[in-house]
Amino acid sequence: MNYLSIENVSKAFGERVLFENLSFGINKDQKIAFVAKNGTGKTRLLEIIAGNDIPDTGQVVTRKDLHVSYLSQEDAFDENQTVEEVIFDSDSKVLKIVQEYEKAIENPEDAERYQLAFDMMDQYNAWDFETQYKQILTKLKLDNLQLKVSGLSGGQRKRLALATVLISKPDLLILDEPTNHLDLEMIEWLEDFFAKEKITLFMVTHDRYFLERVCNEIIEMDNGQLYSYKGNYSYYLEKKEERIALEQTVQAKAKNLFKKELDWMRRQPKARTTKSKSRIDDFFVIKEKARARRSEHKVQLEINMERLGNKIVEFHKVSKAWEDMVMLDQFDYNFNRGERIGIIGKNGTGKSSFLNVLTGNTPVDSGKVVVGETIKFGYYHQSGIQVKEGQKVIEVIKEFGEFIPLAKGHKISASQLLERFLFDKKKQYDFVEKLSGGERKRLYLCTVLIQNPNFLILDEPTNDLDIVTLNVLESFMLDYPGNLVVVSHDRYFMDKIVDSLFVFRGNGVIENFPGNYSDFRAYENSDAQEEQEIVPTKIETVKEKQKTPAKLSYAENKEYINLESDIAKLNRKKEAIEAEFAEGKIEGENIDKKSIELQKIIDDIEFKEMRWFELSEKLEG
Repeated sequence: MNYLSIENVSKAFGERVLFENLSFGINKDQKIAFVAKNGTGKTRLLEIIAGNDIPDTGQVVTRKDLHVSYLSQEDAFDENQTVEEVIFDSDSKVLKIVQEYEKAIENPEDAERYQLAFDMMDQYNAWDFETQYKQILTKLKLDNLQLKVSGLSGGQRKRLALATVLISKPDLLILDEPTNHLDLEMIEWLEDFFAKEKITLFMVTHDRYFLERVCNEIIEMDNGQLYSYKGNYSYYLEKKEERIALEQTVQAKAKNLFKKELDWMRRQPKARTTKSKSRIDDFFVIKEKARARRSEHKVQLEINMERLGNKIVEFHKVSKAWEDMVMLDQFDYNFNRGERIGIIGKNGTGKSSFLNVLTGNTPVDSGKVVVGETIKFGYYHQSGIQVKEGQKVIEVIKEFGEFIPLAKGHKISASQLLERFLFDKKKQYDFVEKLSGGERKRLYLCTVLIQNPNFLILDEPTNDLDIVTLNVLESFMLDYPGNLVVVSHDRYFMDKIVDSLFVFRGNGVIENFPGNYSDFRAYENSDAQEEQEIVPTKIETVKEKQKTPAKLSYAENKEYINLESDIAKLNRKKEAIEAEFAEGKIEGENIDKKSIELQKIIDDIEFKEMRWFELSEKLEG
């Protein structure tokens, strides 16, 4: 059943064309994701489909009496309303019945009103609805219904907007970045909710695991053309790769044909026959195909960052609290060179506060943070970038740096860095106020990276970035040789770039998990609780108060847990040096130095692996 059809829709702002002649349909029970680069009008298209904007050309044809709800990135709440008033400010008849029943319960002395409300709940089968709407509020941490909208944080407002569209039970739900401002637990609940509910979805999201587990179709806009993929994210990646390979084959054939036709054109006399005119027309079609270029960029940089010394950052019994909320409690940790740590935990457990303590932007209550003399922080935070009025993109980044030094004396200029992050030459001279939200985030990332830090801190870097930019950022991060600390709810991003996790449990409890997010979820979901009490846990509470397994001493247990992380780091170093030898990057006297360093690393790996096996046998014996 067709719910909605988009027919030849176009939208432009002045000379800037966002999209033109887009046509596709949305049918009942489809769960569609729309994928495109930042700045190509994804949000504008959602606004048009939702009826909040009109296209320059074309139309949106909607089925009669279709109930559509739209989750925008910007809410339009009445600041004076309470959470409860916002939730029940709906045209849904069932919701009104539930509201009346809730009020009747609060006034049990009015038996007649209660009975009428009870009968209406029966008549409209609203009992399941009441259970579900309460579950939605609980899962989205909206327990205090009397809070005023004006007193809500940005994250709470986003969750309230999401709750209202879910509770309204629309025929078609349009979502613009639904996972922004949700913690990982909420995102996973939302995935399960959409998987079970018979609801039709059309969404824009950069969360690739969400795409994988929720969507059954992906529509991509690439270079102005629409491509439809009847499957989830994995299917989309596979089929897109096949499409690009086919395009490249066709393009190569077109180039060869173009050369032959060009030779033929040069040999032709001025008088043309009808037959030769037709061939000339074909020639220009072939020429157009042969000149086609894909504008995708991949980051492959050998960054020559400032040297990291032996001391990186040390936390010595650090405590920090905000009023009654404990963020850090006697926290001890020494960062090692090249560590890549992801930070996860529920909202309000102190993740961003930890980053501010780490960088010295927030004073500690007790203890101390010691930062090595060679450390140069690069801090990407959620507040974004502040620019002067009338500034152009290239002018903004040049305020922070002119170039990044690369290996062998090479360097990448500010302009080249912008190009790698998908700002072409023309875009670099646009005024910043013309950029979309995602493009501003991309520019902000470039201003942090151009400073060439050796300790990079990213607080929710993936919010508002499109999938193309995320792939670019991931490639850059994989090549980045310094220390890395990331707070993100993007599980795909975390899995790809971090080696271990700090798990913020709340009340100052922080656990160090030696693995990525998928490893952590697999561990958490394991049913072998009894076995976990005997077998050494993969999680190490960073506090020194941790329980010691019965068959290992405290020192042995701590050594055992750290060995796995040490071995992984040594293997990464080994692979990096071997890659340098394979690519011929090591020359002259450095060959002997690197050979000795490589052999030492191999010896260390063998020694630590033997020790790990010894402790394993002792534990299991």
